[in-house]
Amino acid sequence: MLAKRVIPCLDVRAGRVVKGINFSGVQDVADPVALAKKYNDEGADELVFYDITASVEERKLFTRVLEKVAEQIFIPLTVGGGIRELDDFARVLGCGADKVSVNSGAIADFSLIGRAANKYGSQCVVLSMDVKRVNGKFTLFAKGGRENTGIDALDWAERGVKDGAGEIVLNSIDTDGVKGGFDIEMLQRLCERVDVPVIASGGAGKTEDFVELFEKVPGADAGLAASIFHFDEVKIKDLKARLEKEGIPVRI
Repeated sequence: MLAKRVIPCLDVRAGRVVKGINFSGVQDVADPVALAKKYNDEGADELVFYDITASVEERKLFTRVLEKVAEQIFIPLTVGGGIRELDDFARVLGCGADKVSVNSGAIADFSLIGRAANKYGSQCVVLSMDVKRVNGKFTLFAKGGRENTGIDALDWAERGVKDGAGEIVLNSIDTDGVKGGFDIEMLQRLCERVDVPVIASGGAGKTEDFVELFEKVPGADAGLAASIFHFDEVKIKDLKARLEKEGIPVRI
């Protein structure tokens, strides 16, 4: 079995790391460059960097901060926010990203996934999905969780993988920031539909939530979290030690 990954996430707005609950109530947290170095040194497997208002503000992702973050780390870096065309992939990769996360840009132009995969390889294309239950259906949201697309999220994921997405980040709006655990049901359903790595996002509040994730959703390849790492509620080193103790393979 491949080692499970532990991934901190930097949600960046106006050059600062921020965090909210259910995609709202955002508060300032820290400097993204300092946090990136901290996570690199503490043993994170990867780092995710989201410019969280780029899409809704219909602007390009801020690259100055991204370049500084990339200079501080030696682990894989996934970057998203305002990715709407192939030139955005080139610009972000040129700043030091290893993978590019696309969400609203793919909703606006689905061909972007296939075109990016053909040019840069599927391993570089990450399909990020913000998903919420609406009338009992897992529904895809756009523009940082602000806009209900009406699209069935599981169908969307399957379609994205067929077109070339090499990885999926599932952000559950229902559990985001609540710290009550990952959205196990949503993740189980997704893993039944796709055969690429799935990263679970939204809901982690304690070490046990990661244990539950990997035990109940063996198809999940990684757990992503933000505030519990930002505020040192969970130390990455301690988390990995606990996962290893539970028989879950990790890179120590």
